[in-house]
Amino acid sequence: MTSKAEKKDGLLETVKTIVYALLIAGVFRTLFFQPFWIPSGSMKDTLLVGDFLFVNKMAYGYSQYSCPFGICPFSGRILGSEPERGDVVVFRHPVTGSDFIKRLIGLPGDEIQMRDGILYINGQEAPQVPAGTFVEEFEKQGPVGSLPQCENAGVGLGGDCEKSRFVETLPNGVSHHVLNIRPSRLDDTPVYTVPEGHYFFMGDNRDNSTDSRVSQNAMGVGFVPYENLIGRADRVMFSSAGRSMLYFWTWRPDRFFEEIE
Repeated sequence: MTSKAEKKDGLLETVKTIVYALLIAGVFRTLFFQPFWIPSGSMKDTLLVGDFLFVNKMAYGYSQYSCPFGICPFSGRILGSEPERGDVVVFRHPVTGSDFIKRLIGLPGDEIQMRDGILYINGQEAPQVPAGTFVEEFEKQGPVGSLPQCENAGVGLGGDCEKSRFVETLPNGVSHHVLNIRPSRLDDTPVYTVPEGHYFFMGDNRDNSTDSRVSQNAMGVGFVPYENLIGRADRVMFSSAGRSMLYFWTWRPDRFFEEIE
């Protein structure tokens, strides 16, 4: 028969194991990789609603936002390295405190402008080449249950939601897909000059993205300080089109472990 002392020791060992596991998980999340679910369609078709990835925190070093809830007890950035144009980055919104994921377009000192839907960096066009049509089912997506926006407006539930797709090439040679839905006021913008110590981000789904083209005062992202960068998204680990990852029939195995470009 098990004595009360043995039961007490067993319970204590279980509690200690759980505490150690939580501490190890916390250290892993703080120093190395942070899990991130894609909640919206702003980065289609590079990232889809329901993609799950780990954010590489070692890519740019560490700031106060490297810790959960932004509680790291230091300011600035340590062991920092500069991000590269074209990186897909998770960062902390400078005002709302929410985590966003976008593509890095503008470096400190750059001049960024959109003209007729075409990106210009320091006066140089980032050319777009047609790359067919991105097609997805018009249905509720992810836990929020949002519906995709379609270039062929008026699609019924279950129909094909289409968007024109292009390959855009940045001045440093990085190429990636961008989508077009409709003419937008953000297709033509003033020139944005990126301040020192800040970065300019845009979504690949250009007409459905809250990003640096809109100032923070107007509920946009604006320029993002270096210390707000959390890490680089390198690879999709898992993907589910349904409202829950438990809905195995909505899994997208073709996206498992897919490299993010």
